This record gives sequence, structure tokens and C-alpha cells, in this order.
Amino acid sequence: MGEWLKVTVAETIRWNDALYSLCFRAPLPAFKAGQFVRVGLDVDGERIARPYSLVNAPDETPHEIFFNVVPDGPLSPRLARLKVGDSLLVHTSVTGTMTMERTPEHRHLWLFATGTALGAFLSILKTDAPWKRAERVVLCHSVRHVADMAYGETIRQLEMQHGDRFDFVPLVTREACPAALRERIQAALASGDLERHVDLELRPEDAHVMLCGNSEMIEEVRGLLESRGLSRHRRREPGQITVEKYH
Repeated sequence: MGEWLKVTVAETIRWNDALYSLCFRAPLPAFKAGQFVRVGLDVDGERIARPYSLVNAPDETPHEIFFNVVPDGPLSPRLARLKVGDSLLVHTSVTGTMTMERTPEHRHLWLFATGTALGAFLSILKTDAPWKRAERVVLCHSVRHVADMAYGETIRQLEMQHGDRFDFVPLVTREACPAALRERIQAALASGDLERHVDLELRPEDAHVMLCGNSEMIEEVRGLLESRGLSRHRRREPGQITVEKYH
């Protein structure tokens, strides 16, 4: 269901040579924070589209996506070249299961993201839902280089707004950064460095974990969590892990 809309670019943000955010105005239906939308362009008579998580909260405009440029990709380099006033295509069916509405009760919310998957969690954190339900929220964002870290101002606003209830843990894997752990999420979890860093134990009895990003991180972290007694959350089988594969 749904239809394709021709919409207008409101802003393009260039974080580095390969990392962009694109803002656009579109009459999308009501959606839930954490969901994604298909964005596309017509190229040589063919419609090329990909799913991108919305960074904006449901009550925010314009809509916003966060993406990396695949040099030989058919779509992302073209999206990066769009200017204010240019047109692109957006599908009105906004979907995805990684939403707060689908999570069971918990005291501590752990959000693990790699790369541009950060956008989905920012959408969630800009709403009231996680703060009404969790005593503590831990957001972990893993990137390769310091230059790949984005949305610093948004994260600082969350820190100011929520104080000790919010911990942001950047992980930079390929260069030293004083403010970041220099290891992948799965290594930091396995070693205990992550929990020591935030002074909080990740336990099945009071935690819910949301995973979004590359498949390797998701599968390895799931394995570590399952070894601790956590399980994937499903409607008919409540658990402590929610997964959204980004590619």
C-alpha cells in the first residue's frame, strides 16, 4: 500500500566526504519513532530506492535521513549531490518494528548502533517514550574514525535534558579518541569495558537491548547477550532484545 510522492529537499548536511543527512518536506502519514521510509530517484527510466531510518521524531519537521555514500552505488552518490529545492521520491509507507511501543517493560534501555543506524535511535530518544519507561538509557555508537561521529549537538542536548539518566558511549575503532572506547561494541561488551564505563550491569531481569546496524555487530552482540540469558523479543515470545538489520 501507499504511493510515491515527489518532494523537495529542504536541507543537505555534509558531515564528511561520505556521510550526509538529507532533509525534506513530505506529507507522510503518522509514524512511530524508530521506523524507516523508502527514498528514491528515477535514473535512466528506472526507479532506484532504498530504506532509510527517519532521524526526526514523529512531531518534527522536516523529515530527515542519515546515510553514507557508497562510491559505486546507484542511489547514495546521487542523493548526496542534491541541493535545496531539488526533487526526490519518498514512499508514504513508513514501517519498521524497532519502536518503543513494541518493547516490554524494563528499567534500563541499551541502544547499540553502528554508523548511520544512529539516526533511528535519535528519533526514539527525542520522544518522551523511553524516558517515561526507563530509569537509565545507554546509547552506544560505533564508528571507524572520529570524523564519522555526527549529531553531536543533538546528543549534547539529550545529555543536558536528561542528566544522569542518559549515558552516551562513543566507540571509535580505527584511531585514538580521548572521549571514546577504542573497540567494537561486541568487544567492549565481552570484556566488560562497556558496563564499567557507565557503571551499570546489563542483566536480563531489568534490561532491554535494541540493536541496529551492520549484521556482524548484531549477530555477535546477540550471541553475547543470549549467553547471559537474554532472548530476542517477539510478540508471542517476550524477550529482552529488539533487532533491526540496517543492511
